[in-house]
Amino acid sequence: MDPAAVAADAPALAPSLDEEIDPRVAGFYRQTLRAMSGAGIPFLVGGTFAQACYTGIRRSTKDLDLFIRREDYERIAQLLAQYGWHAEMSHPHWLAKVHDGQEFIDLIFNSGNGLFPVDERWFRGNCRAEVLGVPVLVANAEDCLLSKAFIMERERYDGGDIAHLMLACAERLDWAGLLERFGQHWRVLLAHVTLFGYIYPGERHRIPAWLVARLIGRLADEMREPPHLDEHVCAGTLLSREQYLPDVEQMGYSDVRLTPASAMTQEDVAAWTGDIQSRKPKKDEE
Repeated sequence: MDPAAVAADAPALAPSLDEEIDPRVAGFYRQTLRAMSGAGIPFLVGGTFAQACYTGIRRSTKDLDLFIRREDYERIAQLLAQYGWHAEMSHPHWLAKVHDGQEFIDLIFNSGNGLFPVDERWFRGNCRAEVLGVPVLVANAEDCLLSKAFIMERERYDGGDIAHLMLACAERLDWAGLLERFGQHWRVLLAHVTLFGYIYPGERHRIPAWLVARLIGRLADEMREPPHLDEHVCAGTLLSREQYLPDVEQMGYSDVRLTPASAMTQEDVAAWTGDIQSRKPKKDEE
């Protein structure tokens, strides 16, 4: 999608990171953005770069996150191979990587828990921004929020990013669309809305009253229902791939990722779990 095709009345975004990125790494990112834009391959900038665009909060980052459609991956891999970069399907249910030596770019086409594939809805009404001097489209704030809402690992929790997105964009967020996108996982949205009001007491009024009332109403309705004693399932694995492993491996709970709620397969879960060990620091690095 051509950035020029975006609606002219889209809100202006803050310039994204430049000084925070090593010049050689920035060159790799910049060349990738230009190559994919020049080839007409749809992609959206997300992650720390998008967060900086929406909130103005700048921090260094170890990679560049690009949201893509799964069906475009092979085309992207072939394109970037022409520059000597190696693409690999790191986790087939959600993530590929493009490597330039030790540096890499994440190509994301689903959430890590398999709940939210990148589809055409992600490419509607996107804002323009300059990322490392390249005109690009940025993932909508709603999709940034959705992609971060379930990241509650022991070593990483994205709730602060969500609170800052709400603080920066509360009046522009499509709350009705977000409620629909969260679907049966609406309790996660309620948790973040509740925390926002705790973090920013003076900003609580910026969250629509109808949304809070509807979420609390759903909670009240659930509390009046009889207990579902047959649902011995743990949904914690959608929030953390590690912290709830004892529940499914030792306590007899069913892993909700292996139900129709998620697109993950047994092989996906095993690979995603196995990757935990490869990311753990060595004892002398702790």
